[in-house]
Amino acid sequence: MSGATYNTGFVAIDRVLTDFDRKKPAALARAVSIVENHRAGFDALASTLHPRLGHARRIGITGPPGAGKSTITAHLVRAWRDAGLTVGVVAVDPTSPFTGGALLGDRIRMEEVALDPGVFIRSMATRGSLGGLASATRDVCDVLDAFGMDVILIETVGVGQSELDVARTADTTVVVLVPESGDSIQTLKAGVMEIADIFTVNKADRPGADRLRNDLELMLGLRPGAMAAHEAAAHHGVDLRSLGVQETEQLRDAMNPARAARKASQEDTTARWTPPVLRTIAAKKEGITELVDAIARHHGYLDRSGELQARRRERLRERVREAVELKMRQRLWKDAHTIDWLEERLPALEAGSQAPFHVANDLLAKSGSLLSGTNMGTPS
Repeated sequence: MSGATYNTGFVAIDRVLTDFDRKKPAALARAVSIVENHRAGFDALASTLHPRLGHARRIGITGPPGAGKSTITAHLVRAWRDAGLTVGVVAVDPTSPFTGGALLGDRIRMEEVALDPGVFIRSMATRGSLGGLASATRDVCDVLDAFGMDVILIETVGVGQSELDVARTADTTVVVLVPESGDSIQTLKAGVMEIADIFTVNKADRPGADRLRNDLELMLGLRPGAMAAHEAAAHHGVDLRSLGVQETEQLRDAMNPARAARKASQEDTTARWTPPVLRTIAAKKEGITELVDAIARHHGYLDRSGELQARRRERLRERVREAVELKMRQRLWKDAHTIDWLEERLPALEAGSQAPFHVANDLLAKSGSLLSGTNMGTPS
């Protein structure tokens, strides 16, 4: 720990870190609040904790509202706690239009595990984030990781083509669907198919569950990479009697992409991961063991194939970009001279003699020293 003292305006960073190192839950809660709300000194805290990252497995849970994500999350937490693992939960909820806070409060729906001392739950508001995750979610996950949590679960608001941030935050992304979430067209959404490492059809005792599962497996089997593995066997004029057992299986897989995808999802290889499509009935705790096993298998695949390191490296790259954009926005739009300069150009914009892009280029050209911090003393 650095010997310097950074004052956040609420509590000294060094005191938070001292209690943090002693594994005090109150210090963890304070650290999470500091980084979540970007209080003064949050970047110093994050920098101090950064060397401790990399221990926790980060699991994203996403899906449409009402799919049972919170119930599944609670069961996963209990399963990992029974295995002796500590678990952090970041539940991202819609933003209250009145307070700006999390609207739903997932700790209420996770009452069974909320009081477990080995579990830490934080509800966060999206605060307008189009990707379904608050901009500070990664920072909060880092704090939980640095505290020593074994598993971090990130539960999002819902899934859609614009809500893909979870895939960039988690090592493994679980997409939870239910039969009533829509017909097979739902399975065609590129965002859903691309971000999922594991699918689970929840409320699988309801009508349409088997059809939804088959539709998902069909789409997985029709993906370009999956088709390439079987197209050699998919040709006309084959005499089945002349084929061996292996060739016959390949032909059957080529003729039935859903069957091929289901079989591929059960194979543990480093060449390719095919997302399994599982069945769960969370209200009855059915299918949770299989889901835990699938998450463990995917983590093993990531580790063996080198994909885990690649994903975490990409996450670091994204973090630097986010940090740069945050500092640029703060330095530009909190500078009184910049605001006055923009106000002076509004009449020209209104008259049409200048375009917004021209003004933006002029602003960037004149703000080089401001953005670099050379006229601000030591950059924050």
